[in-house]
Amino acid sequence: MHITLVAHDIRSTHNVGAFFRTCDGLGVEKIIFSGYTPYPTFEGDSRLPYFADKITRQIHKTALGAECVVDFQCLETLDDVIKQAKSEDAYIIALEQYPNSHSPQECKDILAKNNINSTYLILGNEVHGVNDSVLKTADSILEIPMLGTKESLNVSVATAIALYELKK
Repeated sequence: MHITLVAHDIRSTHNVGAFFRTCDGLGVEKIIFSGYTPYPTFEGDSRLPYFADKITRQIHKTALGAECVVDFQCLETLDDVIKQAKSEDAYIIALEQYPNSHSPQECKDILAKNNINSTYLILGNEVHGVNDSVLKTADSILEIPMLGTKESLNVSVATAIALYELKK
């Protein structure tokens, strides 16, 4: 199963670093950053060097070098990401709490039943989540069932659980 992780409008460099470590650990080959999500420096980066270097150092605190081995791409908008996913004939899954969402196992069963080999897993902002218009465009919505009193997990923790479940 080829999974591309999509991090849209993520605020925290620590979450971005955790995405890199999780992707490296679980064999996810690529992350796409869109919106205002921070990302590490890359060749041809047009950001001011001191600004890009500062963000890269912050990401490295959590990524611990995984940012150097996991491929990443930057796209301006989520619409650009969705167009790319559709051009690759990839199945789009949004990670969000939403009516009629699927558990990780249900999503995995859908992928297996339809012989799907390529997916984009879209993550949203830490507070506001994935935009409703994107949720309506997604092929499936994956939700991590919550058993305690809190209504959600940190986005990097939920991502790790979702990726682990989809990859196993």
